[in-house]
Amino acid sequence: MDAMPPSPSVRLHHAGTVLPDGVSRAPLSTRCGRVATSSAPGAYRIDLRDHLVFPGLINAHDHLQVNAVPPLAHGAPFANSYAWIEAFQPHFDDAQVVAALRHPKALRLWQGALKNLLAGTTCVAHHDPWHPALDADGFPVALVRDAGWSYALGWPQYGPPPQRSHAETSPEQPWMIHLAEGTDEVAQSELAALDAMGCLASNSVLVHGVGLRECDIERIIDVGAAVVWCPSSNLALLGATLDPQRLRRLHRAGCLALGTDSRLSGARDLLEEMRVALVQSSLTPRDVLALATTEAARILRLGVRGSLLPGAPADMVIVEDLGGDEAGCLLGLERSEIRAVVRDGVPRIADPDFAEWFDVAGVATVPVMLDGRPKLLARELADAALLAIEPGLELAIAAEGHDAGLRREAQR
Repeated sequence: MDAMPPSPSVRLHHAGTVLPDGVSRAPLSTRCGRVATSSAPGAYRIDLRDHLVFPGLINAHDHLQVNAVPPLAHGAPFANSYAWIEAFQPHFDDAQVVAALRHPKALRLWQGALKNLLAGTTCVAHHDPWHPALDADGFPVALVRDAGWSYALGWPQYGPPPQRSHAETSPEQPWMIHLAEGTDEVAQSELAALDAMGCLASNSVLVHGVGLRECDIERIIDVGAAVVWCPSSNLALLGATLDPQRLRRLHRAGCLALGTDSRLSGARDLLEEMRVALVQSSLTPRDVLALATTEAARILRLGVRGSLLPGAPADMVIVEDLGGDEAGCLLGLERSEIRAVVRDGVPRIADPDFAEWFDVAGVATVPVMLDGRPKLLARELADAALLAIEPGLELAIAAEGHDAGLRREAQR
């Protein structure tokens, strides 16, 4: 799969740019893949009247390689994630699971990344061992790099031991672990156990936290640690998620971000997760947007990513301005309703009327249908095997003559 082309200088006019402190109507310029304070001579100009430009979303928790694996059907909620993992073992023999896992891991990692990109997510915290495919040129999303991680206290064999991994992680980098993913005493005891091990610090990023007690919330806030909330996964597996009041306290303290936990247990994408977060909390649309942009960037030590401030990566989600609350405008959309997703100043998937931008950027495209809507997709993301395992994404009929061989491969 090919590398991304160099980013052209671009000047976006007449759009509302959603910034951390409000909406700017000033032109937005990009140079060399980053947001610039001024446009370069000869910059490509795009009139985005009646549009909003959001920063690319940040998914603070995903397991990229399992997004094509069918979920485990079950009745009653599990008491904790360890019970779910045990129940899942026979599911590995299911024919659909066997078929999904037969795909090379590199392909499954690309599919998990593409799933994110299609819904406006341009950066992901991947919570699993690093794989060479993640370093490939043109990988669909940026990744949180150099982070420390362990899997969970109850399954140390799935990843590096917590104490060793935490000790080896620079305090300037995040250290991630699944924690308190349950509603029983096992889950409720985990924060104290982690603290006793010396693994609770300001760079500790605790994923799920459903079983956190009041005293645990206080302790997390006191040390400056953070929780990644994955409400769809929590509800699907446990029948419960973090209490709204505890969520609000974590949010007010700057200790909360949002993640999807993959389609194996969670939402289809981060847009869907954001809508679930709204329903399951007293947070506003702007609060939820921050959890997937600026708050996630701060917690994951990503600098100005997710802000569209000068120097930030020119990762953008472009949508129609439907009026009213800007954040609510984005949160109300399905992925197919996004007008364009841009990475490092280069369009990756967009509506067909953005064809000239692709041309200026030197990006060859393939016509596709995304959930029934026509789009242009960067050709390097239109690998036949990749299209075949992403539901709702397929070559458009118009592409038949343009690339019949690609379509035949995808249908095998």
